Amino acid sequence: MKDTPKQYDAVIEVCRDLFEKKMKDYGSAWRILRLPSLTDQIFIKAQRIRSLQENEVRKIAEDEKPEFIGIINYSVMALIQLELGVANQPDLLINRVLELYDQKIAQTKELMENKNHDYGEAWRDMRISSLTDLIIQKLLRVKQIEDNKGKTLVSEGIDANYQDMINYAVFAMILMEEAAA
Repeated sequence: MKDTPKQYDAVIEVCRDLFEKKMKDYGSAWRILRLPSLTDQIFIKAQRIRSLQENEVRKIAEDEKPEFIGIINYSVMALIQLELGVANQPDLLINRVLELYDQKIAQTKELMENKNHDYGEAWRDMRISSLTDLIIQKLLRVKQIEDNKGKTLVSEGIDANYQDMINYAVFAMILMEEAAA
């Protein structure tokens, strides 16, 4: 594995830093969001990325990076909600939220390392647009599972899909960084 673990950590550091700053600004207000609401937030981010990739004219001068960060952070929130359930009002202090954030990222990074071993880092030869499409596909799967009240016959659960979205978004940010270098 090239420098993937180090590159992964660098991307997550940027995401976690923004997450922490937003926690200081807003507290854990996101704790009231149900999973479909978080899924829809991620969907909006992914659709914006796809739009930015397809449109020749941009009316807002920013690239996809903030949207990939949003996908990562909203996916972590969803993983936390899956574990703790939805709260009626903000109920977590920043230290506890950051502990949960780090825990979910550690589990997701371990999944990435295992898959990277088995797949031989195939993502490095992918286009960022393909990673975006895979994120959208995962979102559509999650929406279907949510519509089925969480029941699946043979498919992985919602948590694995959120983890995959995090990893695809991290891969996209690594590829963007490498392309800019």
